[in-house]
Amino acid sequence: MAGKLMYCSFRYVTDDNPSDLLIRVGGTNFHLHQNPMVSRCGTVKGIIEDSSGGSELRVIELDDIPGGPDAFMLAAKFCYGFAIDLTPSNIAGLRCASEYLDMTEDLQEGNLAVKTEAFLSYVVFSSWKNAVAVLKSCESLSPWAENLQIVRRCSESIAWKACARPKEMKRSSSTWSSSSEERSPRSDLLQAPTHWWFEDVSTLRDDHFAKVVTAMELKGMRSDLIGAAIMNYASTCLPDLCKRAAINADGNPNAQSRDRRLIVESLVAMIPATKNCVPCTFLLQLLRTAKTLQVEPAAIVELEKRVGMQLEQANLPDLLLPSDRESEALYDIDLMQRLVEHFVDQERTEMSASEKHGYGVCSGPIRTSSKAKVAELLDGYLAEVSTDRNLPLAKFKVLARALPESARTCDDDLYRAVDSYLKVHPALAAHERMRLCQVMDCRKLSVDACAHAVKNERLPIRFAIQLLFSKQVTMTDSIAGSWIEGAHSMIPTKQRLLLQRDPRTQCSQEGSVAAAEVNKLSFELENMKAKHSELRRDMDGLHRALEEMSSSSSKPTTHSSVWARVGRKLGIRVGLSSM
Repeated sequence: MAGKLMYCSFRYVTDDNPSDLLIRVGGTNFHLHQNPMVSRCGTVKGIIEDSSGGSELRVIELDDIPGGPDAFMLAAKFCYGFAIDLTPSNIAGLRCASEYLDMTEDLQEGNLAVKTEAFLSYVVFSSWKNAVAVLKSCESLSPWAENLQIVRRCSESIAWKACARPKEMKRSSSTWSSSSEERSPRSDLLQAPTHWWFEDVSTLRDDHFAKVVTAMELKGMRSDLIGAAIMNYASTCLPDLCKRAAINADGNPNAQSRDRRLIVESLVAMIPATKNCVPCTFLLQLLRTAKTLQVEPAAIVELEKRVGMQLEQANLPDLLLPSDRESEALYDIDLMQRLVEHFVDQERTEMSASEKHGYGVCSGPIRTSSKAKVAELLDGYLAEVSTDRNLPLAKFKVLARALPESARTCDDDLYRAVDSYLKVHPALAAHERMRLCQVMDCRKLSVDACAHAVKNERLPIRFAIQLLFSKQVTMTDSIAGSWIEGAHSMIPTKQRLLLQRDPRTQCSQEGSVAAAEVNKLSFELENMKAKHSELRRDMDGLHRALEEMSSSSSKPTTHSSVWARVGRKLGIRVGLSSM
């Protein structure tokens, strides 16, 4: 058909016949002809057939056509028989427009829907660069692009090419580089050739990026690579991840923060379930941003669980998140409590799984090391928050006891945190100070910590007495054990062999003299054990007497006066030098 396409404030086609069809798309007028449009466009044909006649110029409104005026312009040119250029930048909009306009094979063979579909299959999905460009263009074509499976097929094409070995793929023109100045534990991974695709996918919209990640998981990509891609995407979309988000004066997130909130929720949902696929530092930064942006509670709960699973990797400054409520403690103590609980639950789950599969012995040292790291981290956290005057005693105690007793081999750091809390809260009553000190195990305090505790006027006297007697009992047990071991070592080898045998058998073999020696030695060992038990009873009685003496005193008693009275009772000189 001879004709010329003209551009003005409106668009029209001129030939020998005047225009009898006006189509309006997004404020743009297209002056066209009915015959060529009806021959290939089922939507226009149906509207004309359903409308009543009488007017020479028919007007059709198509404001909701996907792709807008540009896509409709190409579709109209195709109806008039003009050659159109299909490119990765216009193919998605033109494919959706052809579906909207019903330009299918039912009207004419080789219609626009078939041609655009063929271009997608043979040109777009076979190229990494084209697949990324088309997926990027689908952002303004919802829900048509999703319904026509363009988004899904682009995502699968990108995932397949990202999972392939780099030497089998033509590398994208863009080169990925980490924007972080500080090298992370995974910096060596981020620079590996397998991450050549990071920069390209980081330009996608969050929901499209999530579809790509899902497709990669289904195709078997390693979880640590997916985690690294998510971190790179977060650094692109949330460059101020470690900073507080913008908040209006009334305390409500602004429009930009609402967009970021959706991104954070999407990031949380797409992190693989595999443990250690992303560092704990990244999870804590994401958690801080999520709490600031007030994301959905389900996303925050999921983040807390993920942090708890890897709590031994955390750094103390990242855990010092501010409290959400103004009138309470300076730091979010409840959050730390939940993180420790998630860690303990994870440890129990791993222990049960190891025992079920018979790996308990091998994995035991690893679990013990993780517990020790978390215990050290928790004691450091307690020392930091103990300086807050608004921190309730109950919360401090519950957090200090959040880990099982086996997690700590030494309570010195916990003692420093308790002492710091007592120093900042001098108004605590004696019984409150005693309850606070009960979070510590006297047997796990070092000699230096014990020496400091004895001189510490902030500690209750009753706890100091318990500490002293705990060390004395430990020393007594050690001495008694040494006596028994020494006595056993002094027994001649021949007689020790006799002790290990049945006396009746030995009597028949060696005679009554050897049996008498065995009985004598056994009696001496039993006698020594009895003396040890008697010594323990004497120590317990002395302990009760000291408690009665300290409770019946009506005058204020200092640590030094108590130790003097203890010395008079024992008949010895008890001083700090003995510690």
